[in-house]
Amino acid sequence: MLKVVILAAGQGKRMRSDLPKVLHPIAGRPMLTHVIDTARQLGAARICVVYGHGGEQVRETLKALDAPDLAWARQEPQLGTGHAVLQALPALADPAVATVPATAVPLPPTFSTLVLYGDVPLIRAATLRRLIAAAGDTRLALLTAHLDNPHGYGRVIREGNANEGKVLRIVEEKDATAAERAIREINTGILVAPAAALERWLPQLGNRNAQGEYYLTDIVALAVAEGMEIVTTQPESAWESDGINSKAQLAALERIHQRNLAEALMEQGVTLADPARIDVRGVLTCERDVFIDVGCVFEGSVKVGAGATVSAHCVLKDCTIEAGARIQPFCHIDGATVGAQSIVGPYARLRPGAQLAEDVHIGNFVEVKNSTIAAHSKANHLAYIGDATVGSRVNVGAGTITCNYDGANKYRTVIEDDVFIGSDTQLVAPVTVGRGATLGAGTTLTRDAPPEQLTVSRAKQVSIPGWTRPVKQKKV
Repeated sequence: MLKVVILAAGQGKRMRSDLPKVLHPIAGRPMLTHVIDTARQLGAARICVVYGHGGEQVRETLKALDAPDLAWARQEPQLGTGHAVLQALPALADPAVATVPATAVPLPPTFSTLVLYGDVPLIRAATLRRLIAAAGDTRLALLTAHLDNPHGYGRVIREGNANEGKVLRIVEEKDATAAERAIREINTGILVAPAAALERWLPQLGNRNAQGEYYLTDIVALAVAEGMEIVTTQPESAWESDGINSKAQLAALERIHQRNLAEALMEQGVTLADPARIDVRGVLTCERDVFIDVGCVFEGSVKVGAGATVSAHCVLKDCTIEAGARIQPFCHIDGATVGAQSIVGPYARLRPGAQLAEDVHIGNFVEVKNSTIAAHSKANHLAYIGDATVGSRVNVGAGTITCNYDGANKYRTVIEDDVFIGSDTQLVAPVTVGRGATLGAGTTLTRDAPPEQLTVSRAKQVSIPGWTRPVKQKKV
């Protein structure tokens, strides 16, 4: 059975930010969230996050992830990775003592403990499964990688300095000799150990090193001294084990992650104008033959139906775009549904509660909020439709707005089928426009408009003969 420790107590000074490092986003979510999600994919019986800097801000931000499998342990002060894992042992053993200061709590010897890092967000579950399998019940398994530039990483020291030799220990770069720094095999920090052995080793760690910390990596030498077999595996891609310590590294991993998401979309049959210019900050689900142009951002949960088009520089959040719909450039769609074969934009905004049926046209600089618009209706220019129920085959003229808010309360406008609304019309809710009615341009509607009739509300037109336009006076 597997239990997981996620180390997330670091301050992240190089981020130069008041936000705790593990809360900086990758694909719109805190990087720590990605690690917790990956741990859950492994079917871990229990996951303990060791937090420190940022304290309650970290817990508060991630409270939506709380569940019986997730525990928290505070590391205060931060005395190194070995000390951090020691704080997690009580929480791994018993949910009731998740916040109790660390003491050795016996774990069944059949448990294995996987150590992950909250600032290593792109580690794949498949890579970890191979590491867990290599460890079995009795071995210490290390995830290592071979880097052309291993600067900053701990080096794996093997017997005879051979690439396949027996692992003897790990030396941190600050404590390494010049010869050891030349080694290109690095320790990623991710490991799997028998829980009982880990509990035995951690209290033995010392801090006689350049940083005065209790290094988790020192358990390797303890395992060697006990005669335990040590095995290593490597990730398929080096970036899986990349940690984030600066804004530049954050940006680099963001692009790697987005490229991976883009490739997955293309494998599903989505056409991307440029895979390097798309941002998915949530879950994007696309059917076949979807086309997505450059600069689009997808947030939350977005579904795009077969044959739909999302043109350049659109932002879509928590919405559904049904089959064959066309989203023109520079649209913002949030919490809305766009029906099949509908056309939206350019420069349109659909706000939460906007529900468009099939073949609806929403044009440039039109905003729709908390409204349903039935099939074949259109509002092509400069309109606001808020808190309204719009029927089929309705034409909403340019400059039309529903006046749905009196400063304290909101009211609903009902526009029945086959209505024609002239330009520059204001509908002061609550009001109903009957089926087949026509509203003349410039009308301010404050009472219900009867069906099949023309309703006009405008001042009488007057022409004044002899009127002279004012002219600008010359300055003296």
